[in-house]
Amino acid sequence: MEKNREANVYWTLLKHSQWNMYIAATTEGLCYIGSPNAPFEELVTWVKKWIPSYTLSEEASILQPYTMELVDYLKELRKDFSLPIDLHGTPFQQSVWKALQEIPYGQTVSYSDIAKRIEKPTAIRAVGTAIGANPVLIIVPCHRVIAKTGKLGGFRAGLEMKEELLRVENSIVI
Repeated sequence: MEKNREANVYWTLLKHSQWNMYIAATTEGLCYIGSPNAPFEELVTWVKKWIPSYTLSEEASILQPYTMELVDYLKELRKDFSLPIDLHGTPFQQSVWKALQEIPYGQTVSYSDIAKRIEKPTAIRAVGTAIGANPVLIIVPCHRVIAKTGKLGGFRAGLEMKEELLRVENSIVI
């Protein structure tokens, strides 16, 4: 989707156990999963940056299929996501996020592994920055990226959530 094209952005609040997360989609697919328990303004700021000609509408029914897949994943009933996503970012970020989507469920890789996969082996810091800007947590599995030493490293949604997602996938390497 072109950055300047007018778009409807539909949102809802996903409530699951200890986390409440705003999620949003365009007609093209899921475009945003917010940090757990973050304010609505986090979503608004992201939408203003990446989809400036937008109309933001609360539409739980439109987001229900995405909500169901996410909840099923968190309940350990699903390993893969089947619904479309609509990623907004720079070409470099897009290449990193594509590489993230290729990490199999239950496995982890290092930041340098991702840099090598996108054929930019010296861009480890830039890869980390792109991973931190991932707008679709969980579905674009940035939680599967850890430091080469085995430490968890950063995570936009916080290390507690990263640990829980890795636990769900039985891939904790701490």
